[in-house]
Amino acid sequence: MTRNDEEHHGIPGPTLGSVLHITDARSGEPTDLPRGLTRVHVHAAGEDTSALRLLLVADVLARALDLDGGPSLTVARPGPELRARADALGIRRAEPEAPPGGRILHVRGAGQPAPDDGPHLEVAPAGDPSGTPDPAALRLALLTTPRGVAAELGTGALAEAQRTLARWRRAVAGWANHPSRPVPDAVRQRLRAAWEDDLDVPAALEVLRRLEEAEDVPPGARFESYAYADRLVGLELTREIGAWG
Repeated sequence: MTRNDEEHHGIPGPTLGSVLHITDARSGEPTDLPRGLTRVHVHAAGEDTSALRLLLVADVLARALDLDGGPSLTVARPGPELRARADALGIRRAEPEAPPGGRILHVRGAGQPAPDDGPHLEVAPAGDPSGTPDPAALRLALLTTPRGVAAELGTGALAEAQRTLARWRRAVAGWANHPSRPVPDAVRQRLRAAWEDDLDVPAALEVLRRLEEAEDVPPGARFESYAYADRLVGLELTREIGAWG
């Protein structure tokens, strides 16, 4: 893919980083997470969607660390109801305690106290959705909202997430019928630049939205790109392979 190709379908040029950079909520200063064991401590109190969002941010953070060379370990003690909701969203199970060693990073709600033995990621609250939304659609709706912004989960936002998820899964299933092609370098680098820049998941999702319309990118390359990004966002984008021609 040439630079002209990148400009044609709206994908910015390569900006690949080397490590994951986050902004410490206590100091407001950027900090790097070096490769090596990182213990992600989640301070999730209660059973509501705000607590669920903390576990989701920690899940994506752990995925990003793993993709960048990890390893990582998530530490949390969710109650049974919250644990069941997290399972439904495909959030990896946390350990109740962590062995010593490695760097500590805390994930907490806005204004919530937490220990000072590591940097903090602060996550804004989320409203409780009405009814029982599709878990994958709820996951996408939460990931679409920047973590520092309160997530409003009204019927419109959830319906839009459901439509996007269905469209992407159907597209991925169709692209899977074509010869495989590597993930374009510009796409891979833009995805990594997004999550390495303060875990900017909405920016990573925007890369997928642009790529969806990039008809000059071979279908096989779009398939591999979505499958690669799904290792971060965890939306089961390949689950309908075989269901669509």
